Amino acid sequence: MALAVSSSSSTAISARSFSSEIQAPQLGSFRVPSQAVTYSSQRWSSVKAVNAQPKRSDSIVPLAATVVAPEEVEKVEVEDFEQLAKELESASPLQIMDKALEKFGNDIAIAFSGAEDVALIEYAHLTGRPYRVFSLDTGRLNPETYQFFDTVEKHYGIHIEYMFPDSVEVQALVRSKGLFSFYEDGHQECCRVRKVRPLRRALKGLRAWITGQRKDQSPGTRSEVPVVQVDPVFEGLDGGAGSLVKWNPVANVQGADVWNFLRAMNVPVNSLHSQGYISIGCEPCTRSVLPGQHEREGRWWWEDAKAKECGLHKGNLKQEEGQENGAANPNGTATADIFTSQNLVTLSRPGIENLARLENRQEPWIVVLYAPWCQFCQGMEASYDELANKLAGSGVKVGKFRADGDQKEYAQKELQLGSFPTILFFPKHSSRPIKYPSEKRDVDSLMAFINALR
Repeated sequence: MALAVSSSSSTAISARSFSSEIQAPQLGSFRVPSQAVTYSSQRWSSVKAVNAQPKRSDSIVPLAATVVAPEEVEKVEVEDFEQLAKELESASPLQIMDKALEKFGNDIAIAFSGAEDVALIEYAHLTGRPYRVFSLDTGRLNPETYQFFDTVEKHYGIHIEYMFPDSVEVQALVRSKGLFSFYEDGHQECCRVRKVRPLRRALKGLRAWITGQRKDQSPGTRSEVPVVQVDPVFEGLDGGAGSLVKWNPVANVQGADVWNFLRAMNVPVNSLHSQGYISIGCEPCTRSVLPGQHEREGRWWWEDAKAKECGLHKGNLKQEEGQENGAANPNGTATADIFTSQNLVTLSRPGIENLARLENRQEPWIVVLYAPWCQFCQGMEASYDELANKLAGSGVKVGKFRADGDQKEYAQKELQLGSFPTILFFPKHSSRPIKYPSEKRDVDSLMAFINALR
């Protein structure tokens, strides 16, 4: 998805002929008061609009990471977002959007898919605050979606920052399995390469993001989406668990009300909607639906209704009893494996036992004890694969050992497993492995740990 900033102020609202005397159409019954959309430009002069740059950034990550900080940095108090979610449960989307932008300024961005979530951009515009927008270009979107991106940029005077999948990963996937492997073995692998990993890179440059998730979008999976939460899967700019906040302003809104809002505000929409498309994704995996069909029936129609998720919102999925968020049953059945770098060694039970017994190893090892269904293991997949590639030929072996199911008791007793993931360093001349103590699992942090011990 892409990053964009609008330096809108109260003049942007007045130009659209809004005034405190007129009730602007709004989801639910919330009225847009003049003070809700009127802010002095001086108040926001310290926030630099991304689209004021003479040249677009090629990546959301440096864009978010290089924002000039003010000379004096206030100490931010730890926020209880669970309590905040309760306080905002009955708030309108405009109020929630305003609160999100107020709290995070230039460190938050709207995730825009090119569908009816354009409503999020309209809400951000109505607040009068600067805002940013990002989008994931998978390389397989409909032509109408690309045209819609251009229309939105011109309508709001913003620049969307597009995130793209890694070309080497896409090439390897297509060369080994073809262009349409998802019709045969499921869409998760393709989505992981084209959507989830680019999103993870994007979010590493932010402290918060805004999504268009609604409780009524997917049967049995999104019914418990809160309006704001600490992201349970992805990491933000500071790294580690709890470093990213996720805002869902339209979580409690019905799809029909979203469309009433878009029509009332004369917001541009994707032309695919007029052709029967409701939920819009990649071209090979999206089709129109008939009247009365649920919107998600047009996505991955060859799969079970409860599997219609691409992985971007794993932490919000409601699972059947006995399942973990984001994947399959903890016993390991029907779960796609993770950590797939060619420079990474998969250790069996005898393999990890032999490694643990050795007192004089030819080379040191770093090994992750993981479970593929664990959302935190999934969250560190890209960084651990990158670490394996970076250490290739360096004299340090990188391995993985699946420690759930029948192997969990052994891992807890012999390998210091507390929770997933657990990362161990096996020194060259010591039999006892050293446990990585931090929750920061980015490449630089892991490299610092290795270099301190190798």
